Amino acid sequence: MAAGLQVFGQPASTDVARVLTCLFEKNLEFELVRIDTFKKSHKLPEFIKLRDPTGQVTFKHGDKTIVDSRSICRYLCTNFPEDGNKTLYGTGSLERASIEQWLQAESQSFDAPSSELVFQLAFAPHLKDVNPDEARIAENEKKLQNMLGVYDEILAKHNYLAGDEFTLADLSHLPNSHYIVNSSDRGRKLFTAKKHVAKWYEKIASRDSWRQVVKMQKEHPGAFE
Repeated sequence: MAAGLQVFGQPASTDVARVLTCLFEKNLEFELVRIDTFKKSHKLPEFIKLRDPTGQVTFKHGDKTIVDSRSICRYLCTNFPEDGNKTLYGTGSLERASIEQWLQAESQSFDAPSSELVFQLAFAPHLKDVNPDEARIAENEKKLQNMLGVYDEILAKHNYLAGDEFTLADLSHLPNSHYIVNSSDRGRKLFTAKKHVAKWYEKIASRDSWRQVVKMQKEHPGAFE
């Protein structure tokens, strides 16, 4: 491709989805190499393997290799500042500092409970030998509700988490939020119960970049590498 950017993984993976959304926001050409990251011992049904939200991502650009999705997004914004969405990582040091605070909050406080709920609400119900764990669901619902309560207060003042522009702070929340909202009424209510969070999620989930990723998640990948 023109920029020599390669992404390895399945679009259904939350980490891969985060990177793909950033690439679409930046309007960058890239090659997606869909790989099967499952070990044979897992013996999961094919339709589950294609939609596993826990798969890893690998990004390559020349001799540079990065495997953390948030670091990949930072790299793309830093190395291609004039492409696509120019405000995705902020336009000044204060804006970037705010975005970084939210990226840290997402990775340290939002990711764990939301990932658990993604598995319990969206993934476990489709596994024959795994039953959703009500105790773990309730525990992580409470954690996520507390986080979203904080978000709601912030979003009452701004359109987006780091201000009035869509940034990596918002983008990073999309993959897990999408799975939870679309898993069940129970999952959806976590986001719709709070007025400003509901409005925020509707805005970020309707972006063309994310819609393109969701479309890719629904496509059959064909043969694995």
